[in-house]
Amino acid sequence: MSEYLSVFIVGGIICVIGQILMDTTKLTPARILVLFVTSGVILQALGIYEKIVKIGKAGATIPLPGFGYSLANGVMRAVDKEGFLGVFIGGVQGAAGGIAAAIVFGYIMSIISKPKSKQ
Repeated sequence: MSEYLSVFIVGGIICVIGQILMDTTKLTPARILVLFVTSGVILQALGIYEKIVKIGKAGATIPLPGFGYSLANGVMRAVDKEGFLGVFIGGVQGAAGGIAAAIVFGYIMSIISKPKSKQ
């Protein structure tokens, strides 16, 4: 039960930060998304996001900062293995599972959903 609580709290805090940014700044949602991914990369590079993941598990890895965390993790591992070339290939390798899942599930939803135009 405490694991569910920590996942909920960490994920909730990330969502609250996003909501506060949308409500109190003139940043567009797209810029906030980029800010979240970039912050995940930076926090992982500083060794901070790994600690957040240990506490929040899926609450930290599923939101957008978690995508940045995956990219940074992949780059760091690839640089250790491949050297400088790892800077270019590591991010894609680290996030390949999430990217593939997004494509597959997006495609499935496009098949079973009825498109509507915005008004």
